[in-house]
Amino acid sequence: MANIGNMYGPKFTFLGIPECDLEVPSSFAGADVVIVGAPIDSGTSHRSGAKHGPQAIRGGDYLPHDAERPHMSMRVDSLKELKIYDAGDLLMPGGDIVASLKLLEEATELISRAGAIPLILGGDHSIASADVRGIANHRGFGKVSMIHFDAHADTGDTQFGSLVGHGTPMRQLIDSGAVRGDRFLQLGLRGYWPDDITLKWMRDQGMRSYEMTEIHHRGMKEVLDESFARLTDECDGVFLSVDIDVVDPGMAPGTGTPEPGGMTSRELLEAVRRICFELPIVGIDIVEVAPAYDSAEITAILANRVALEALSAITLRKKGGTYSATRNLLDR
Repeated sequence: MANIGNMYGPKFTFLGIPECDLEVPSSFAGADVVIVGAPIDSGTSHRSGAKHGPQAIRGGDYLPHDAERPHMSMRVDSLKELKIYDAGDLLMPGGDIVASLKLLEEATELISRAGAIPLILGGDHSIASADVRGIANHRGFGKVSMIHFDAHADTGDTQFGSLVGHGTPMRQLIDSGAVRGDRFLQLGLRGYWPDDITLKWMRDQGMRSYEMTEIHHRGMKEVLDESFARLTDECDGVFLSVDIDVVDPGMAPGTGTPEPGGMTSRELLEAVRRICFELPIVGIDIVEVAPAYDSAEITAILANRVALEALSAITLRKKGGTYSATRNLLDR
């Protein structure tokens, strides 16, 4: 679990924030958020490359890495007002995905027990089976609900004969009891999978999955309005999992399994902002950024902004502030 810097490339932290070492608890004592990289893509079913995602997300910005990012509309600077540390990348060799995921589970449990929110930069989506479970080990199985942005349901029983892969983590979480199926919300699904058998299993678990077409016709606001009460009913916290392929590949091409017809980047950022302001977030992961397929770094920059929107909204919530998306900017 040692801090090895960045596993693939030069060592630097998320936008210049202080670093910490998970093997030295005093280095992140009192932290509000601990960022950790999970550089693995052994679970991919199509194009690999997401192991380079943490590096790209940390650096995806055109501004100086000065540990300052004042949010224009929320009037907070999360990097200054919260205690946020970057623990670097976990050592996750692709040759042993099971051992690598166990390491991530231990890391998120450690961070959660320290009173901080783990923010995990992936990596492919197989990491969700580990990072959410680590938090559930601390907070209790069935006590953490989940919001999952993705083009794909990731509820397969196997992937090419393996139980572990980026197409199976949500089934693993529900089957293990770490997350209740009836407290599991998915947004942005589309395309040509899963099949009828898998959809029936999802229905039987009580999952609520919003296809992209439904979100388009009803609007994101209405979808979130009807979902928040369910997520906080009998659950103490919410885990937010963002697969960058939920966004249309025209705006986020740097991913391994692009599916046309997705959200706009604006829709995702606004949804993340609202979720992290209104709900008790206990963990976040941002996954499936594959820089080799990116164009002008737009996917990495978007993922960086997903992290910043989440952190800014968490800051405003902690301060007891108010926010309205329709209030004039200059009157705030």
